[in-house]
Amino acid sequence: MAKVDRRILKTQESLKKAVIELMAVKNFDDITIQDIADQANVNRGTIYLHYQDKYDLLDQIMENQINELREMDTWACELEWVEALVPYFEYFERNYLLFSTMLASKGAPSSFRTRLLASFMEGFKGEIDQESGKNTDLIDDVMLQYAGTAYVGVIEWWIRNGMPYSPQVIAKQVGTLLERSL
Repeated sequence: MAKVDRRILKTQESLKKAVIELMAVKNFDDITIQDIADQANVNRGTIYLHYQDKYDLLDQIMENQINELREMDTWACELEWVEALVPYFEYFERNYLLFSTMLASKGAPSSFRTRLLASFMEGFKGEIDQESGKNTDLIDDVMLQYAGTAYVGVIEWWIRNGMPYSPQVIAKQVGTLLERSL
């Protein structure tokens, strides 16, 4: 795999940051390529060297976040719910601007929420407890939808309300609830 030039990475990061900052104050549909270029302090042509349009840039931002969260899934499955969720909530806290913009703002594209929900539901698939007898009457798809929607809803609520609890406290609360459900 070829190493990517640091200047390219720096430019792409600057463009992603610019879009997120703009979305915090403006509806995505109202953001122009020129707005992004001005915010990132690059010319319009630079954006087109890296992305087809603002939608491609937004799609790359969403895909990168989902992939980072998926990477966390590989080791989180080895832990108990509460311990597994702490790093996720710490990640959401570190990336507050992104998640507050993508999940909690009025102008954010709903496709991010949909992708996030699908990713969490996929991760929950192996966690359904059919052996203890507590979920034998329940349909897996319904349980996954319930748990995934609840999890994303709590994340949205937590972010929208300025993260009123530490990542450790909210992880314990959500972990306990998911443990009871799945």
